Amino acid sequence: MSSYDAKALERHRYYRGKTSTGFKVPIASYHDFAIWYTPGVAAPCVEIAKEETRVFEYTNKGNSIAVVTDGSRVLGLGNIGPPAALPVMEGKALLFKYLGDVDATPICLDTQDPDEIVTAVKWIAPTYGGINLEDIASPKCFQIYETLAKELDIPVFHDDQQGTAVVALAGMMNALKVVGKSLGDVAITIVGAGAAGRAFAQLLMATAVDAGKMKIVDRKGILHVGREDFRPWKLDLAQTTNRDAVEGDTAKALEGADVAVCLSRPGPGVVTSTMIEGMAENAIVFALANPVPEITPEEARKGGARIIATGRSDYPNQVNNSLGFPAIFRGMLDVRAKAINVEMMLAAARSIAACAEEKGLRPNYIIPSMDEEGLYPREAAAVAEAAMASGVARIKVDIEELRITTEERLRNTGRSMEVALREGLIAALPS
Repeated sequence: MSSYDAKALERHRYYRGKTSTGFKVPIASYHDFAIWYTPGVAAPCVEIAKEETRVFEYTNKGNSIAVVTDGSRVLGLGNIGPPAALPVMEGKALLFKYLGDVDATPICLDTQDPDEIVTAVKWIAPTYGGINLEDIASPKCFQIYETLAKELDIPVFHDDQQGTAVVALAGMMNALKVVGKSLGDVAITIVGAGAAGRAFAQLLMATAVDAGKMKIVDRKGILHVGREDFRPWKLDLAQTTNRDAVEGDTAKALEGADVAVCLSRPGPGVVTSTMIEGMAENAIVFALANPVPEITPEEARKGGARIIATGRSDYPNQVNNSLGFPAIFRGMLDVRAKAINVEMMLAAARSIAACAEEKGLRPNYIIPSMDEEGLYPREAAAVAEAAMASGVARIKVDIEELRITTEERLRNTGRSMEVALREGLIAALPS
C-alpha cells in the first residue's frame, strides 16, 4: 500500500464523503420557510407549469448536473460495481465544484444494462442542466451516450470519451508547435480503439488532420476496411482512416508516425522503446493509460521520443481531464445549452492550448497544470461562445461578462473553503 493509499483511506473514513448539500438562500428565522417552502413555493411552481423554461430562473437546474455511472469501468480498477465507484463520483463532484462552481450529484446506478441506464437517466433529467457519464465500459457506453445525446434537451457528456479527447488534443496541438510540425501534415497513430481512442479520432477528424494518414490499433491489429474481426462500432474508423490499408500490429502502426497517442490498457510494455525507435524524428508520445502508462517516459525517451505526456501527476505534461470538464460544463450551463457539439469541444481544446502557449511552450510544458486558475474562466467563455455561434444555446450572454463572472465564482468558491476551514465548519484532520 502506497502512502497515498493510506492517506486516502484515513481521510475518506474520517470525512465520510467529499461533498454535501449547502444553502444558497438566507434563513434568518423559521418564518423564511413560508417563502422557500409552503405556501410561497407554489408561486414559482405555477410559473414553471405555465412555461417550462422558467425552471432555469426559479431553481438550481441551471447549475446542476448528474455524474452517472454503473461502475463497470472505474479508473484502472475495472468492473467494481456502483457502491465501489461512489468515491470516484464524489471526487468528480468535488472537482466540478472547486474548478467550475458546478453543483454535481453522484449517481451510481444499480444496473449495468444499457437500456436501463438510458431509462434511468431520462427519468432524472428534469432535475439537471447536464449529464456527465462516467466510467461506463465500452461498447455499451457508445449506445448510452448516443441515445441520451439524441433524446435529451440538455448536454450529455461522456468524460472518458469527449473529456479525454479535448484535453489530449490541446496537448498534442502544442507538442506539434514545439517540434515545428503542422497538424495537417503529421501521421498519427492511436493505440487503443475503445471509448477514449474512438472519441479522440473523431475529434481529430474535425481538425486539419489528414484522416487517411491516421492509423488506429486495437488488440488484434491495425483497423482497415479489409478486416472483419472487429465490432461494428469500429467500422466508421476503419473506413475513414488508414487510406493505404496497412496491416499489422502496434509496432507496424508506429512505423514512421509523428505522433503516438496511447489510450489502451495499463502498462508497462504495451508499447516498447523499440517501437518508438521506428517513429519519425522528433516523435511525440502520449501514454495515457492509468494508473501505469503503456510505456514509461524513461522508456519512451530511450526510444527517441522528443515529447512525452502521461496521465500521471508525477511526470511532466499530465493530460488531466480536470482541465476540461469543469469549465466545459460551466460554459454550457451559463448559456443553458441544449447539447454539446464538436465546435464547443474544439473551442475548449484551443483555449486550453492557448493558456499554456502564452506561458512559453517547451518539451516538458505543453499543457497547463491543474492549478493554473486563469484557464477555467477563459475556457468556459470559449465554450459558451461556441455554443451560441453553433445554435445550441438557449440564451445569449456577453462573453467578457461571463468570463469575469466565472472568475468571481471561482474566487468565492476558494474563499468559502478558506472560511469553512478557519471557522471549523469543515473539520481539520486529527493529528
